[in-house]
Amino acid sequence: MSTVDSFGAKGVLNVADADYEIFRLNSVEGAESLPYSLKVLLENLLRTEDGANITADHVRALAGWDPTAEPDTEIQFTPARVIMQDFTGVPCVVDLATMREAVKELGGDPKRVNPLAPAEMVIDHSVQIDAFGNSGALERNMEIEYQRNGERYQFLRWGQTAFDDFKVVPPGTGIVHQVNIEYLARTIMTREVDGVLRAYPDTCVGTDSHTTMVNGLGVLGWGVGGIEAEAAMLGQPVSMLIPRVVGFKLSGEIPAGVTATDVVLTITDILRKHGVVGKFVEFYGEGVASVPLANRATIGNMSPEFGSTAAMFPIDDVTLDYLRLTGRSEENIALVEAYTKEQGLWHDPSRELRFSEFLELDLGTVVPSISGPKRPQDRIELTDAKEQFRKDIHNYVSITDGSVDESLDESFPASDSPSFTHADAHVEADAVVASAANGSNGRPSKPVLVEMADGRKFELDHGAVSIASITSCTNTSNPSVMLAAALLARNAVDKGLVSKPWVKTSVAPGSKVVTDYYEKSGLTPYLEKLGFYIVGYGCATCIGNSGPLETEISEAIQANDLSVTAVLSGNRNFEGRINPDVKMNYLASPPLVIAYALAGSMDFDFDADALGTDKDGNEVFLKDIWPSPTEVQEVIDSSIDKDMFTKGYDGVFDGDDRWRAIDTPEGDTFAWADASTYVRKPPYFEGMKAQPDPVSDIEGARVLLKLGDSVTTDHISPAGSFKSDTPAGQYLLANGVERKDFNSYGSRRGNHEVMIRGTFANIRIKNQLLADFNDGAGVEGGFTRDFTQADGPQAYVYDAAENYRAAGTPLVVLGGKEYGSGSSRDWAAKGTALLGVKAVITESFERIHRSNLIGMGVLPLQFPAGENASTLGLSGTETFSISGVTQLNEGVTPKTLKVTATAEDGSAKSFDAVLRIDTPGEADYYRNGGILQYVLRQISGS
Repeated sequence: MSTVDSFGAKGVLNVADADYEIFRLNSVEGAESLPYSLKVLLENLLRTEDGANITADHVRALAGWDPTAEPDTEIQFTPARVIMQDFTGVPCVVDLATMREAVKELGGDPKRVNPLAPAEMVIDHSVQIDAFGNSGALERNMEIEYQRNGERYQFLRWGQTAFDDFKVVPPGTGIVHQVNIEYLARTIMTREVDGVLRAYPDTCVGTDSHTTMVNGLGVLGWGVGGIEAEAAMLGQPVSMLIPRVVGFKLSGEIPAGVTATDVVLTITDILRKHGVVGKFVEFYGEGVASVPLANRATIGNMSPEFGSTAAMFPIDDVTLDYLRLTGRSEENIALVEAYTKEQGLWHDPSRELRFSEFLELDLGTVVPSISGPKRPQDRIELTDAKEQFRKDIHNYVSITDGSVDESLDESFPASDSPSFTHADAHVEADAVVASAANGSNGRPSKPVLVEMADGRKFELDHGAVSIASITSCTNTSNPSVMLAAALLARNAVDKGLVSKPWVKTSVAPGSKVVTDYYEKSGLTPYLEKLGFYIVGYGCATCIGNSGPLETEISEAIQANDLSVTAVLSGNRNFEGRINPDVKMNYLASPPLVIAYALAGSMDFDFDADALGTDKDGNEVFLKDIWPSPTEVQEVIDSSIDKDMFTKGYDGVFDGDDRWRAIDTPEGDTFAWADASTYVRKPPYFEGMKAQPDPVSDIEGARVLLKLGDSVTTDHISPAGSFKSDTPAGQYLLANGVERKDFNSYGSRRGNHEVMIRGTFANIRIKNQLLADFNDGAGVEGGFTRDFTQADGPQAYVYDAAENYRAAGTPLVVLGGKEYGSGSSRDWAAKGTALLGVKAVITESFERIHRSNLIGMGVLPLQFPAGENASTLGLSGTETFSISGVTQLNEGVTPKTLKVTATAEDGSAKSFDAVLRIDTPGEADYYRNGGILQYVLRQISGS
């Protein structure tokens, strides 16, 4: 609540005979020419000015923003609401429940631990694709979901009743970001404050990095760690530096044959190359009006892949039309229009705004693209996809392992495209197999015969598309690409084409509205004919919930070390993320997902290679079945209406019979079950004092992991499935959980015992401490060297960390560039801290992960500019000390700390590491041992 109004900004706006209290931006000089996103922040400061944490000087600094200057002014942003998904949201509720008990132990009222800002959770990350390719898949996957997650769901139902202003959207509804833009987002918020109805811009932070999807609706928001989200729910502002803002001018129109997915992959490529980490991106110009809202949301969604904090579109008539289509009330729409025009937030392409940097894209120059095989920013033009695959495959297949058959160059000079042929020497005359005649140009070829229990026989080779999944928030929110996929399926079926028999096909829509317009358009049967049945409403494949491949296929891949591929309409394709059997993953538009299911291999040229033949024997190419933009738009216009949204979201928080039947505990504090392997009380506040102990320098530390560039939170944070022989698997087996009931790491985020054991356990992580093991080949997976033992033998990361803990040895992690990029995963920081890591030293950090490390009491340090572990001659076998930390006890945040690495022979190397505690607020969090401890002491009155 604002207690100071230094600029006389408070006023009244009357809309349709209703009065709203507002804080006028024109009361502050300089506001008019600010970028849209900074105007939203300026209003936030005006409304929350209290003369202490937020002062008139902060307001003036933002209004007088210098677009050319490097960020150096800290402000406190108070988001209007918090949005969560269940993987990252469950730990938030677990921590809030634990804080209630801790406040009580410190002499406070546990009910004071309550969301002070509206908090909403959408359960969308728990559905896995166990069943697929049949009409019963959706129901079966939901049954399994409830069986696996009953404990978690019971806990969340308790939270919904125990905490004020906390709502849960039950399973089977949709993906959090699509539900956000279609229903939860207010665009302009209203809230009663001291008996007066106040209107202000909707802003949010979310526990998923793709929270930025709502930027397409003109709502400023971005992903934060669960740690920051908890603090925001409890009324703590988000500390941030006034960012640089990149103006991205759009012109032209998307050409025929190009999708919104192609546009966003192109923008991702441009912005990654330009460099926008930590910046806002804002789209402007005459071309903005021609970008449909769904396309804006698609672009905003990929902000984490650019590296930007937010990717904003302003509010205009397109925004209002979308609000009307999705069933928002006319009163809300009238308020949105009146408020934004009154405040100078309405898009005016003729207005000259200040930007730090300028970029431009003519949409007419965009061409069909995919991205892969392991990063979203690795864009490949579709015409180059086959050639690029043949280059990339050599990074996944050893040329010396006998998988390259040089004779294929001579045997098959005319064509190297996979096709269906009749029997060869391996199978009976009437069997249909996939030809392995695709080894020319030196592409590794390793055809393996697979015989399925149902009689299917085919050959698998490197590059085979084992998963084709229409999934994720990025694209399933967008009718233009979803209906393009359905129309392509119709055209393919009409031509007699079929998906290849080794492809696991699936559709996981972002909301039930997608199913409604598929049904109304009559296109559902065509998708199903190609195996693309609805398997669930959730993130599914994009977050690693692709489910297992069929047993025979999985066994063939593992036994022969095949590098098979996945194609998904997602936003993430990091190593080890999609499926443990799949090494190469590609992002593509929904229609291209279907096209690759028809092709069956990444070693395919859609221009030159036929997808098959029609009933007359004519070759069918992709261009023959690709729907025209006009037809797609006609189906959109005839198949989507307002009633679909109002009906689909009616009673959205009530859930189905399964949800309502859950036995829900009561009480202000949660009754923890000792036997639970899903929800356990975490140890963060054990032994916590009313006042924090002074921070100290770090002495005698050992390196837990030495890592290279682009280590993502997928590499660090537990995600996906895990095996019985891992520390997490052994823990569950010891606690009576059968292998079939392991579920995923994500589903067990409420159990710190599982999550600690899965931190740094990604099957593709490469710890350079192990580079000399296995005859120099290195080791992949969650292993390290344990220097508590003689000669430092190989051990699981968790087991070594436990030995270091017993020995009283602190730990550090060494990394390279872009450390911690990827999803905003709190467990990447929580797990790091609970393993005993006291500092992470890298070349550069991703924004959210750096902040989360501080939030868990871990020091983020950077090597001196131009230096890294290799140039400094650090092997990782040294003992480390870090001095200068104690200056923080005196209220001083030093720019650098001295790091000394002492080798086994006694020689030492020292360097000044840059301390990445960037704001005074972050210094407070670190001194308190973490952000939750800081908030807890504030609440308890200490």
